[in-house]
Amino acid sequence: MYDAGRALSAPWVVFVRGVLAALALVAGLGGCGGDVRPSIETTYVVKPGDTLYSISWRHGLDYHDVARWNHLPADYRIKTGLELSLVPTGHDATKRGVAGAHAAVAAATRAKPAATTREPIGAPLPTLPVTPAPHWAWPVDGTVVGTVQQLNGGVGLEIEGAVGTEVRAAAAGRVVYTGAGLRGYGQLIIVKHDEAWLTAYGYNSAVFVTEGELIKPNQRIAAVGEGPGRRARLYFEIRLNGRPVDPLTQLPHRPTP
Repeated sequence: MYDAGRALSAPWVVFVRGVLAALALVAGLGGCGGDVRPSIETTYVVKPGDTLYSISWRHGLDYHDVARWNHLPADYRIKTGLELSLVPTGHDATKRGVAGAHAAVAAATRAKPAATTREPIGAPLPTLPVTPAPHWAWPVDGTVVGTVQQLNGGVGLEIEGAVGTEVRAAAAGRVVYTGAGLRGYGQLIIVKHDEAWLTAYGYNSAVFVTEGELIKPNQRIAAVGEGPGRRARLYFEIRLNGRPVDPLTQLPHRPTP
């Protein structure tokens, strides 16, 4: 006879309990004040214009993980309508479920009522290898006027500049996404520099590159547009293995206000 209690292995028992605890804690914190609450998505249905990079960026994940969890081909090609898992599946889930539950509880414990950061339950943070960073250059001439924390956990710079000012590639790479499908970024470009490093350029008024195009350092890729409040500026973000890195620790030193 089928025994549900025995069928659920010990790691999964711990994982499920951890998830329930995390959900309860997040719900409690969210009710303390403010309308912004962490959201949890475990699957995503591919829409027209999506790429693996844009989906991973939207959800604060490393695209390598998403590709592995969904057994995607080497070229990372995805089709409209495909349902992707945003958490470990199969053997990955069994191996990493307990660690994922612990990470979820820790993330919930760190949450604040008005926080906009969230991490999908069951997706452990990627290990950061010792990967040399590209030789970065500033993407636009302008003053850093602040930082922005995106709903997906990303943190980037807002750099002031007149509308139409050219936006340049911070390093050589390949364009892996252009579009306006990621909420909070406006017209966005994502550039892959190597297997670990990605950059994003948002709020653009015009885009001068296409997906798949190889670009050189300091190449013109876009024009500055308007961000929130119709203020002219560029949004710039750097990620290492899916995790945001403070651009000010990577870019050449420049005085800030």
